[in-house]
Amino acid sequence: MDYSSNFAGPLNVAPILPESIVLVALMAVLVGDLIFGRGAARWLPYVAIAGLLGAIVALCYQWDSPHPLALLGSFNGDDLSILFRGIIALSTATTILMSIRYVEQSGTALSEFVAMLLTATLGGMFLSGANDLVTIFVSLETLSISSYLMTGYMKRDSRSNEAALKYLLIGASSSAIFLYGSSLLYGLSGGETNLVEIAAGMAAAGSTQTLATAIALVFVIAGIAFKISAVPFHQWTPDVYEGSPTPVVAFLSVGSKAAGFALAIRLLVMAFPLDTAEWRLIFSTLAILSMVLGNAVALAQTSMKRLLAYSSIGQAGFITIGLVASTEAGFSSTIFYLLVYLFMNLGAFAGVILFALRTGTDQISDYAGLYQKDPLLTLSLSVCLLSLGGIPPLAGFFGKIYLFWAGWQAGLYGLVLLGLVTSVISIYYYVRVVKMMVVKEPQEMSEAVKNYPSGDENINGMRPLRAGLVLSLVATSLAGILSNPLFTLVTESVAHTTMLQPALVQPQSAAAEQPQVSLVLEPVFARSE
Repeated sequence: MDYSSNFAGPLNVAPILPESIVLVALMAVLVGDLIFGRGAARWLPYVAIAGLLGAIVALCYQWDSPHPLALLGSFNGDDLSILFRGIIALSTATTILMSIRYVEQSGTALSEFVAMLLTATLGGMFLSGANDLVTIFVSLETLSISSYLMTGYMKRDSRSNEAALKYLLIGASSSAIFLYGSSLLYGLSGGETNLVEIAAGMAAAGSTQTLATAIALVFVIAGIAFKISAVPFHQWTPDVYEGSPTPVVAFLSVGSKAAGFALAIRLLVMAFPLDTAEWRLIFSTLAILSMVLGNAVALAQTSMKRLLAYSSIGQAGFITIGLVASTEAGFSSTIFYLLVYLFMNLGAFAGVILFALRTGTDQISDYAGLYQKDPLLTLSLSVCLLSLGGIPPLAGFFGKIYLFWAGWQAGLYGLVLLGLVTSVISIYYYVRVVKMMVVKEPQEMSEAVKNYPSGDENINGMRPLRAGLVLSLVATSLAGILSNPLFTLVTESVAHTTMLQPALVQPQSAAAEQPQVSLVLEPVFARSE
């Protein structure tokens, strides 16, 4: 029997090698926990991190693979999916570092938590390359159900239970809506599940401009918007962020969001190639609502976790600008921003976790005078927050520059101007926290900071947490300096992704494509000549 045919033929399991490594790490965590019990909690998280790093190395070796299609065409391991899968795996590895002390202090089992986190990672990685409706839905539910379980993992905490229940109910409704839209696509295409064949089947049947197609498009986008926390599908975000374990929130804010954008790009570009103007119009509306509401409501928040929740909603609006542009620079800027958002957002959550472990609070007013007790935490949290606000020369500044420039080249003048205004608004509430930590006089120090403990680095789990904090600080700083080579790498991934090429809008021909661009923009902003 010729086993090599499995790797080069229709089955071709080679592209899912990174997921296989994560699966082996997941099994090692489960079996190790069963055999060694709670004593294995000291080393099992590092087995999971080793597996995730091994998956990232495997992804690097698969760059520009000549045979990216796997599992009879239901999975595409192209360069675009490689970047998204790398972002998800890296976010999980950093989240595990942040979770060790937090979970142990809560008195719950760390190994089970890591296993659920790896399961969610598997779902997100498969979702990033899913090329088939069945694969998409199974991957989406694997990610979602694991997220529900992690949200309610602190069973003794009533807020965690409430957050899990809200997340489950709203998430189940979102999954049902997405599934109904997928079933319409299946019917309209004549019984196809592969995304390319769906588009071909709909075009052959002449059903690309029907009411059923419009309903399918709206329902599918509703499911995606839930995953990326876009307004008006954001209702779960503030309550879930506030009530859930903070490491879970950190993963949801990066890993789940990255998987959602990967799904959006692949599904919309491949299944709706003749409806580009329509889904660009819908995402333009989502971007406007997310930027305005997310940043405006964040101004009134007094809790750091709720502040970062509304910040996440606003950030989803910024990222959507690149998706609406639908140019090579637009898709590249979306991926680049998600890459740098990984470090600056996880760094902010690592700071929140460390402060909460030492003080038991996440109120912004309790951060007053923190620089006098913990300069490293103050520096790391300040840099990450300022980067989220887009202050130069940090990574977030270059990420927004690339997004806004891609939008401007594509003729999205209204979206870019609104993005600039709301970005300035976001700087205010980020700087407010930094000022609270740095500017306060000694006599204005909060009670939480006055009682701030020190010298607990030797406690199990504190060193990995600080390592994750320092890693995020260094990566956020260096990503700004290395923004050009990183953006070049991302642009190459978009250029090498075959499925994106027919959908790209050329910026230089924007004037020639005036009907398409105006269809997207005029219902939202009156374009001035």
